[in-house]
Amino acid sequence: MTLLTVENLTLEFDTDEGRITAVNNISFEVNSGEVLGIVGESGSGKSVTAKSVMQLNPSNSVYSSETKILLEVDGESVDVLALRGGKELRTVRGGSVSMIFQEPMASFAPAITIGAQMVEQLLLHKKISKAEAIKISIEMLDKVGISDADKRFKQYAFELSGGMRQRAMIAMALSTNPKLLIADEPTTALDVTIQAQVLDLMKDLVVEFNMGIIFITHDLGVIAQTADRVAVMYLGELVEQGSVRQVLKNPTHPYTQGLINALPKLDDLDAPLTPVPGDIPSPLERPPGCVFHTRCALAEPRCSESIPQMTNHGEGHSAACFVTAEKAEAL
Repeated sequence: MTLLTVENLTLEFDTDEGRITAVNNISFEVNSGEVLGIVGESGSGKSVTAKSVMQLNPSNSVYSSETKILLEVDGESVDVLALRGGKELRTVRGGSVSMIFQEPMASFAPAITIGAQMVEQLLLHKKISKAEAIKISIEMLDKVGISDADKRFKQYAFELSGGMRQRAMIAMALSTNPKLLIADEPTTALDVTIQAQVLDLMKDLVVEFNMGIIFITHDLGVIAQTADRVAVMYLGELVEQGSVRQVLKNPTHPYTQGLINALPKLDDLDAPLTPVPGDIPSPLERPPGCVFHTRCALAEPRCSESIPQMTNHGEGHSAACFVTAEKAEAL
């Protein structure tokens, strides 16, 4: 079942330097029981795309009139951008949608215990007693693998290790039984052993609760382990999407190829790293045509003049590139 539909998402910000484009005309879907990975360099628009689903972007955000964000809630389609006021927005802010942030210490209030914050959230979103909220919170802390959950419930965020804080934030996000979980680089600050445990936990939760997950990261290794499908973003545009196997085994867009080529090669540790040349441009200096042409080795004159459209490469795999599309047609 399609849980989230994003159509023609264009998001701009009004700034002192003028109006800048953060996300330009992207579309994607997330199904129940599925993990969609969104990858790209910093500044690609991954986080602002995810925050749009919860209307968490700042007040200077401007969405285009063609933008549609539709969320399935109890068999009905909810127009997210039409929601107004705190009560309506609770549907997508901690209700049907929850978010896990990269740094848990920025999410937990340092002077309030973990348990008090979890209980407050539950009482806000569910019609239950405080005793029931405490029980659910402790059970969820235990479910995510935190030992002595009743003890941790009474502790502050600074008293927990990094891995425990991340698990506590996952427990808090899941305690309201969301249909969609947005994970914004949730494992970046963790060591590899804790990272692996958190990734396994999230995969188990997808199966158990049949929820959809949007997993934002710059780490293709994490995507390979976690996601079912992947969307590659560059400077606010969606340049390639498809199943993880399709995109990582047969990358079609030059930017995706560059990201994969930049990974260390475990079978040849002496091989030099080959980063994508150049730097991602500022949104204030957005290139015309294909936004990647300023860094692309395959760029042709038309790439700076026209915007390539998504071309189907078979079985849901698509990419926005003139050159690779013609090569695929010639095969």
